[in-house]
Amino acid sequence: MPALLLLGLLLLVILVLAISIGAVSIPALDLVTAGLSEQQQAVLLSIRLPRVLLAVVVGVALAISGAALQGLFRNPLADPGLIGISTSAALAVAVVIVFAGPLTGMLGLYSLSIAAFLGAMIACFLIFRLAKLSGKFSVTYMLLTGIALNALCAAGVGFLTFLSNDEQLRTLTFWTMGSLGGALWPSVIVASTIVVPSCLLLIKSARELNLLLLGEDEARYLGVDEEKLKRLIIISTALTVGAGIAVSGIIGFVGLVVPHLVRLLLGPDHRLLLPASGLLGASLLLAADTLARTVVAPAEMPVGILTSLIGGPFFLWLLIKQYSGRFGL
Repeated sequence: MPALLLLGLLLLVILVLAISIGAVSIPALDLVTAGLSEQQQAVLLSIRLPRVLLAVVVGVALAISGAALQGLFRNPLADPGLIGISTSAALAVAVVIVFAGPLTGMLGLYSLSIAAFLGAMIACFLIFRLAKLSGKFSVTYMLLTGIALNALCAAGVGFLTFLSNDEQLRTLTFWTMGSLGGALWPSVIVASTIVVPSCLLLIKSARELNLLLLGEDEARYLGVDEEKLKRLIIISTALTVGAGIAVSGIIGFVGLVVPHLVRLLLGPDHRLLLPASGLLGASLLLAADTLARTVVAPAEMPVGILTSLIGGPFFLWLLIKQYSGRFGL
């Protein structure tokens, strides 16, 4: 569709800019003509390209997960970070870093991805169960559960930070602030092998998510296996969020802001919403990371701080718009 084509072109433009901009400039024309110096080739292949590709993978993971959760909960306020999924995954990763060093050595980055998946899975299960305490899904219960989970998991990460040694402390700081500065080819490969199939499963569920917007009873009448759909989305979301957090730490608000923007521009059809969110999420995180590593050069701002600075005011506007109706678009 034209919208997906435009978003794909936008991502391509930002991709070229992200590769070009940095301490070592790599002009786009030199990329096409293969006129790079030895230094530029080393920077491109060892530093710049892995980081750019990891930003794309994580951006896709967070945005599609957010869009799928919003479709499942039928509310635009659902977000992996907001409702506690991200911090639960981060707590699981922190436990592995502090207490399971040998396991990390044996399984490498996959051990962190597995831990993050389990933490995200537990959070998804708790949120879904507690949000239906009254017998019907409640957005209020969902948000309150998310607040409680965020607080508990943040306290757990803080306690583990207190127990950690110097090396573990540096690693934990990396997770909690969110950064793509440690991007390497192995982390890109590990994240991609988990994120790509999980996101494809979420995109495949677009038709069922569309029917779910009509209500659970209507969707069931139209042939949707509601429980199967919920399990698929919760497991796939936990996998994508877990893999993203395992390689980048906590990067907030991408899963909230991007699907809502796409919904405003293109409508609520998940067949378009999910892939479009993936493309825009990749563009947004890639642009934010490029800004984070250049705006305070030679230092580097954690990209999680930048996305929170953008997403926080957006979330407040969304709350005001949704619940008071005082402000228009």
